Amino acid sequence: MAKPLMAKATAVWLVDNTTLSFKQIADFVEMHELEVQGIADGDVATGVKGFDPVANNQLTQDEIDDAEKNPAHKLKLKHNAAADGEEKRRGPRYTPLSKRQDRPASILWLVKFHPELADAQISKLVGTTKPTIQAIRERTHWNISNIQPIDPVALGLCKQSELDAAVQKAAAKKAKDGAAMSDDDRRKLLSTEQSLGSDDDHKMPTAIEGLETFTLGEADPEVTEKQYDADSLFKVPASGDEDEDEDAKD
Repeated sequence: MAKPLMAKATAVWLVDNTTLSFKQIADFVEMHELEVQGIADGDVATGVKGFDPVANNQLTQDEIDDAEKNPAHKLKLKHNAAADGEEKRRGPRYTPLSKRQDRPASILWLVKFHPELADAQISKLVGTTKPTIQAIRERTHWNISNIQPIDPVALGLCKQSELDAAVQKAAAKKAKDGAAMSDDDRRKLLSTEQSLGSDDDHKMPTAIEGLETFTLGEADPEVTEKQYDADSLFKVPASGDEDEDEDAKD
């Protein structure tokens, strides 16, 4: 449920001007019931001037009357058509001055535990700049030795739902990029058995083209017609032949 403007001042007005229960007021202004009771006792919000939600178009008198009659009825913030789209923002989040010193710790936590997040996503979550994120990634930040990683949700810099949405978006993008592979890239990831068993045409290296089907007798067709005698290949010359050879040399 949306929170009314000037919540504590609105609670002061409702305590002073209605008979609503502390729980009803606490649920409407998103405060603790004991804190609202402290307002009624004068221990909390002393000196705070009440803010009329009816006059400022946040509640209707009929809504207050219904809640006073039924303690289980929850007050509903009046719809303001002019506020539609107000929660949608662009660019980095505004961070209060009191929490700006906690941003480096939250950036280090995000970089360490969610490396899939892009710099733009981290910038939007904790309201920082890309140079600061880059310095922490590369550990060149001037105070990097003293920075301890702390969950930005615990520091109040962002909501858990916002962090979860950013992580899911980054994971989906990473999975999509990993699936977009060419046929050559997929072949590189195949095992030898899978590659040899595929139906793809495998190219033969040019250095040995023509040798893959070479056997004796196929290189020269004339060789197949010639008959070889095994004895003639290993025949030892006769002694007479050796004398003739010696005479020829002389």
